[in-house]
Amino acid sequence: MGYKITTFFMFEGNAEEAMNFYTSLFNDSKIASISRYASGEPGDEGTVKHAVFSLCGQQYMAIDSSSTHGFTFTPSMSLFVDCNSDKEIDTLFEKLANGGKVLMALNKYPGLKKFGWLTDRFGVSWQLNLK
Repeated sequence: MGYKITTFFMFEGNAEEAMNFYTSLFNDSKIASISRYASGEPGDEGTVKHAVFSLCGQQYMAIDSSSTHGFTFTPSMSLFVDCNSDKEIDTLFEKLANGGKVLMALNKYPGLKKFGWLTDRFGVSWQLNLK
């Protein structure tokens, strides 16, 4: 199957604070990389544009969103799955969406060959991406 599944956290200005807190709580945890918004970019200068961190050896990603949202960690915290083929992404999307809610239809988006975002019937949010 060859999936790489990474939990992706979207914050609104406190991603670095959260990552520092989480990594202080668990052994074998660290912030591996942080890129920050520069002056003139969509996010607040100095906030997290993209970060990778690990907790107990499990890797996660985080950002500070450049806009305010009307939700917190429902679809904001999702499981991101890189799929290797059209068949794989189509099958996963269909099975996960059954009884759930599609947030972004499986489609081509700017910079993405094929992508979809949904909440499954248990309320877990998933982002599926064709590599």
